[in-house]
Amino acid sequence: MGTQHNGPDGRAGAPEGAGRGALDGLRIADFSRVLAGPYATMLLADLGADVVKIERPGIGDDTRAWHPPADHEGTSTYFLGVNRNKRSVALDLTTDVGLAQARALVAEADVLVENFRPGTMDRLGLGVRELRALHPGLVYCSISGFGSGAGASIPGYDLLVQAVGGLMSVTGDSGGEPVKAGVALVDVITGLHASVGILAALRHREATGEGQHVEVNLLASLLSAMVNQASAFAVAGVVPGRMGNAHPSISPYETLPAADRPIAIAVGNDRQFAALAEAVGHPGLALDDRFRTNADRVAHRAELREILSERLAAAGADHWSSVLLAAGVPAGPVNNVGEAFDFAQRLGLPGIVDIPAAVADGAEPRPSRQVANPIALSGTPARYRLPPPGLGQHTAEILHRLSDPA
Repeated sequence: MGTQHNGPDGRAGAPEGAGRGALDGLRIADFSRVLAGPYATMLLADLGADVVKIERPGIGDDTRAWHPPADHEGTSTYFLGVNRNKRSVALDLTTDVGLAQARALVAEADVLVENFRPGTMDRLGLGVRELRALHPGLVYCSISGFGSGAGASIPGYDLLVQAVGGLMSVTGDSGGEPVKAGVALVDVITGLHASVGILAALRHREATGEGQHVEVNLLASLLSAMVNQASAFAVAGVVPGRMGNAHPSISPYETLPAADRPIAIAVGNDRQFAALAEAVGHPGLALDDRFRTNADRVAHRAELREILSERLAAAGADHWSSVLLAAGVPAGPVNNVGEAFDFAQRLGLPGIVDIPAAVADGAEPRPSRQVANPIALSGTPARYRLPPPGLGQHTAEILHRLSDPA
């Protein structure tokens, strides 16, 4: 599997000290755990923000215990995947001392991120109204499953939202069982929305000096992210269903069987279809009245699939990928995760980066392999400064600074 190291080119990120990050000087008090919140704050940390992760003593973020798999020290790879470039402080928010320490952290922060069930931060004395009254410039980001209204009591788990939010209804084979996406996609999308909302609120604060409350939730994020499927219902009242790997509006735009494994073919226009027909040795397909236009191909997708599958059975997916790409037809084999990283490396794209143990903030060395931040900035590239922290690793350091800010 290909690995990239920190470098000055801005692709896989720059080493510590190799220039400023876009968000240098921004301080984030991160009360979030699991995925949506930590993913958002990791992206911001990669871009230079100083993120302090507040965790429960002895327990920490729930995902610390979500294994297998785990690294050689027994830390969950799930946790490691979304918590680099952060410092961890263990605080008991149910005690007066812990609450006072949390308030002191927030007082010096620009942003607070939390994804407790709505109402929890209020009960702890860390609610948005109370904290923004003391700190008017604070950008306070709340992430929930179903909003702070009638859905406030519903637990926000990705699987649940994929089910009730309609994603599972359009995922899986026609006539088969509804299927969830193979990753917690709704959490990731919500984390992206949270990071965009935070940056927008910070831009507003630059202009006015005023912070604000940023609210995102899993259900609304999913409905937005379902784009064409959601629009089909909103505009035309069409309730889409499961079609396997086929597309409701384009054909052929699906996986097809080659001699050894499936290949994805994504034909988006008539020119590409003519090139596909030529490449598989059946140029007459593009002139066949059943397949002349995209609408024709959608109407006769089963017949077209049968013809293409027969042609593709003559060779393997890698062979057809090369032939079709050379002809200008979007195509590629269905890779496993390891093959996907190798493919990215062959294209010169960032894949995996190593965070050296030497930058582990003076603590016990914790070298870490990480998936690269996908955002390429020419002047202020992502930087990989700190491996994911041990639980409470930076508590003494940060509390000492709070008690002696000089």
